[in-house]
This record gives sequence, C-alpha cells and structure tokens, in this order.
Amino acid sequence: MKLFYELDYRFFRMPWEMGPRKELVKLVEGGRIVPCRAIDLGCGTGSNAVFLAQQGFDVVGVDFAASAVQKGKQKANHAKVRVQFVVDDLINLQKVQGTFDFLVNYGTLDDLQPKDRDPYLHNVLRLTNPGSWFLLWCFEWSLRWWERFPFSLALEPGEVERRFGEYFRIERITGRTNLSGWPRGFGVYLMMRRPKKSKVKEEGSCWAGNTKMRISLSQGAVDFENSGS
Repeated sequence: MKLFYELDYRFFRMPWEMGPRKELVKLVEGGRIVPCRAIDLGCGTGSNAVFLAQQGFDVVGVDFAASAVQKGKQKANHAKVRVQFVVDDLINLQKVQGTFDFLVNYGTLDDLQPKDRDPYLHNVLRLTNPGSWFLLWCFEWSLRWWERFPFSLALEPGEVERRFGEYFRIERITGRTNLSGWPRGFGVYLMMRRPKKSKVKEEGSCWAGNTKMRISLSQGAVDFENSGS
C-alpha cells in the first residue's frame, strides 16, 4: 500500500487533490474552529495543512508517503506559510511529539485495515487533550462481502461511534450512505475529546469477627485486605 501511494504521488495528481476540503473551510471561516495547534493526519500533498497555516494555525502535516510530503513542502513554500511536514506512520507514530488542539483526518482511517484501526486510535488519543477537536472524513457504507477483500474499502455505519464514542463526544455534521454507484457513501464527523476519567479511590475499615479488614473502593471495584487481628 505504501509503495502504491509513493509512486502515485510522485508521478500523478491524485483525484482527491482538490484544495482544502469544504467542511474544514466552513468550520474555520465560520469561527467554530479558531487558530490553535493543529495536525493533519494523512496530509497528502498538504492542501488542508496549508489552508490552516494561512488562517493562523500552528500546523503539523503527517504522511507516510515521502513523495506527498515533498509536494506539501513545495506548496507551503509557494504559499509563503510555515507547515512542519513529517514522514511518519499513523499506526506507529515515532516522530510527532506533544498534543494538539485540532486534529484533521481526510480519508486515511478508512484506508486502514480493521486490525490497524485500534493502533491508529491509540496514537490519536495520545495527541489529544480534553477539549481537543477532531475532524474526520471517511468513506462509510454497509460493506458487501466482496468489498472486504483484499482490503476494506470503507467504515461500516456505526463504526465511528463504536471506536471513538468512549473518548469523544461525536457530531455527524454531514454524510450520505448506501448510494448507488461508487463510492457508496461517506461521513464527516466533528468530535471533541472527553475529559479523562479520574481514578476515584476510597478506603475504610470494618471488623469481621476478630479480624480487622481494610476496604478499598476504586472505580467501582471493592478489594478486601486482612489487617490482622
């Protein structure tokens, strides 16, 4: 898969290279997302990253295709904006440090095999703080059996909620599913990172016959410890 993107970005213009995406532009120009530290996950040739930089964001763009990143650097230089472009793998991030207030992903998560989507989520979580925004665009429809081989082509309806719902408040801002033709649907989600769960621990003691027991209550679990008689 990586070789496919390396060669295609090097020698061709990809069909999704259409400038900054309209949902992103609407959120920023409408003031819902304000300038902050942002990262474009799977940035391709950098159109979204460059747009954000033009709007005053501090931007990092990440892609595993070095040929795409090189084009992104050229695009940023031409626009006279600063974007930090990084070649890295979203399921095994090694070069991106710190957290971000706004994360963007257009068409990358749905490109991953189901087994790689949990490692991806793990990497996303460590890039966020409570209150971080995450804009996700993905192909989304009920997959027919032959659309699952040799690799999955889209997320299933409900998969975003299942994977992200524990960690993010989710708003589906637009999308359509099970269309005729191909692709058969898409979804666009704006999510906000939930506050991290705090570990609540309470302790007390009681007597059981002649034995004093210490009771610890931690996140709904009760532990008993014999303190001796």
